[in-house]
Amino acid sequence: MIKQPPSLKKGDKIAIVCPAKKLPKSVDWAIKCLESWGLEVILGESFKGDFHQFAGTDELRTADLQRFLDDATVKAIFAARGGYGTIRIIDNLDFKYFQENPKWIIGFSDITVLLSHLWSAFGIKSIHGQMPYTFEESSIEALLGLKRTLFGESINVSYTSSFQNRPGVCEGTLIGGNLTLLLAVEGSVSAMDFDDTILFIEDVGEHEYAVDRMLRTLKRKGKLARLKGLIVGAFNGVDPEPIPFGQSFDQVVQDIVSEYSYPVCYNFPSGHIEDNRTMVVGAKIKLSIQENDVNLVYL
Repeated sequence: MIKQPPSLKKGDKIAIVCPAKKLPKSVDWAIKCLESWGLEVILGESFKGDFHQFAGTDELRTADLQRFLDDATVKAIFAARGGYGTIRIIDNLDFKYFQENPKWIIGFSDITVLLSHLWSAFGIKSIHGQMPYTFEESSIEALLGLKRTLFGESINVSYTSSFQNRPGVCEGTLIGGNLTLLLAVEGSVSAMDFDDTILFIEDVGEHEYAVDRMLRTLKRKGKLARLKGLIVGAFNGVDPEPIPFGQSFDQVVQDIVSEYSYPVCYNFPSGHIEDNRTMVVGAKIKLSIQENDVNLVYL
């Protein structure tokens, strides 16, 4: 049974926690932005946590997130940032109360572990979108889409790809996130079922050969064969290698899925970029792809 968290309303309390890496800078701008939406912001202990790379020990970060999962007065939970660390605490979290009283959880990058777990284990929708760490550099469109989603308003995404898409129209459940983390949870209870879904992927700091390897691993596991559609987001933050791989990220994907017939779009505004649009994991969508123009509609 699919569960959608209730929409927010002005006056609601939301929490900000750090399930992974510690914050290296102030996110006061993001807090003020959220408050301007009419929300009351509560900061968890991990918000200022500091333990080597992490926002506190595993025990502190687990207890911090658990507190807000169980707090009925808190209506949504933002991960302040990603980095690395969510996979270290995911198995120590108790979702018993949360399953019966779901709330929006928002994040991307390393937080893909949590979003994937919520969907695969419990069928609970979540939001792959901007985090307080990325708010100040965010595009207006990305923040507006996030706000509208949280408050129950409809959003659609239309854009023009600079790389030639594989045209087609499909409808299905939207799943996905950071490619590295999707692969990291494979073989566990947190792994998503890709069959008959529309998959979106993005990554940062991974060379072309690494993306090629990860996608071929998923292909060998049969994960890419029965998709209804594929959305390729940003693959950025990579310095050129001394010996070029010979294919761009888009060409890598194009080659790997060439034997399949489902529609594929490239350059989707999702990932470690300023225009990181909100993607609702578990939502039903209609994806219309032309050679360069793309339209995603939430059903």
